[in-house]
Amino acid sequence: QVQLVESGGGVVQAGGSLRLSCAASGRTFSTYSMGWFRQAPGKERDIVARINWNGGNTYYADSVKGRFTISRDNAKITVYLQMNSLKPEDTAVYYCNAYSTLGGNYWGQGTQVTVSS
Repeated sequence: QVQLVESGGGVVQAGGSLRLSCAASGRTFSTYSMGWFRQAPGKERDIVARINWNGGNTYYADSVKGRFTISRDNAKITVYLQMNSLKPEDTAVYYCNAYSTLGGNYWGQGTQVTVSS
């Protein structure tokens, strides 16, 4: 069982930056692939970025490449999403996800990010 708690959301002007954090509980955190997803009103939940268990492999959606950076600290059992050059279209609820091919798919409660133009 993994529990995830996101923080760091807020309101920022276009061009600004935010860093989201996802604090996890559970002894097996380091075995999970971690990801950030987002869901805007009236739209589906889409992947933003993902990082493998040791941080050696990352994936980014085309819309955030070059602006967002995902990272993890297994010692602190936390995953981060650094978001720079934010745009109004980045406005959404951002969710943290933990996934293991051995079983287990967990979600946080979400944190709101609003980018004003």
